[in-house]
Amino acid sequence: MIARLKSLVSPALLVVTIPTLIAILYYGLLAEDVYISESRIVVRQPTQASRSALDAALDKTGFGAANEGNNTVIAYLQSRAALDEADRDGGLKKAYSDPELFWFDRFGLFGESDEEFYRYFQKQLDVQEGSTTQVLTIRVRAFDPKKAQAINARLVEQSEALVNSLSERSQSDLIKVAEGEVEEAAAKARTAAVELAKYRNASGIVDPVQESEVGLQMISKLQDELIAAQTRLRQLQTYTPDASQIPFLKTQVRDLEREIAEARGSLTGGRASLSTTLTRFQELQVDAEFAEKQLAATRASLQEARAEARRKQAYLEKIAAPSLPDYPVEPRRIRSMLAALVLGLLAWGVLSMLAIGVREHRD
Repeated sequence: MIARLKSLVSPALLVVTIPTLIAILYYGLLAEDVYISESRIVVRQPTQASRSALDAALDKTGFGAANEGNNTVIAYLQSRAALDEADRDGGLKKAYSDPELFWFDRFGLFGESDEEFYRYFQKQLDVQEGSTTQVLTIRVRAFDPKKAQAINARLVEQSEALVNSLSERSQSDLIKVAEGEVEEAAAKARTAAVELAKYRNASGIVDPVQESEVGLQMISKLQDELIAAQTRLRQLQTYTPDASQIPFLKTQVRDLEREIAEARGSLTGGRASLSTTLTRFQELQVDAEFAEKQLAATRASLQEARAEARRKQAYLEKIAAPSLPDYPVEPRRIRSMLAALVLGLLAWGVLSMLAIGVREHRD
């Protein structure tokens, strides 16, 4: 048994001693101090209702109503566009690739391309949303406390500019759509009014409704006169057949019947009659009234859209400004050294058990 244990000394050296010494050397002497700057922000939307505890619980399961503004900011900060904007002057990449930093910690170990820097920076950036408060916590790791604070502040400024830009664009789009509807309705109203005016000019009638009423009144008056003349004629023919007024009354009756027939013809007969004109006039008048009502409705919608745009104005509120760390939080040197030792011992123990099992199986 002792001989078997002695045979495992070499693996113990490889699995436990050397990794532990490397961890002590790296974490004790070589690893750079990492400072973490933290800021807290929230995207406020006035129309968004406050979330209940049930919403928060549902959020954890992925079924809750998320804060769209926060999600937008998170997606932006984790994008290449945010990194490119933050590194527009090259200061960001320079902060992580300083030649005075230990080569294992600084950027450039696996390449200096933009894609490599994007992957490297994602490990230095942490953005999380609170489960109940909807507050976004932004943490930035850097090898200098002031640089960590400056990078964090730049990301917050970019997020605020993004929220303002999206809010203004949303308001502009909402009002623009409503204004377009008003312009379209106004054009239809103008067209309907012009068509009605053209028809009036072409027909020579200002208001066919009033003219038809006048025509009906005239026909009614003529009919009253006709009835009176016919009654008078019948009385004379019955009681005084030789009266000299009978020929006059007959002529009067014929003239009244002709005038009534002509008046009725002007109202109802042929394509140029008043009834035909009135039908077309009423169609155009209905179109014009509908267009006016539609224009009034779109103008009301425009006012509502402007009010809704004011209510939907989103803004970014800074709960806590980017902090200036006064001591390095990472790496946790003692814990990392002990972790290397414990992991080495566990690996050595597993390998030892495997080696003993294999040898006993051979014996």
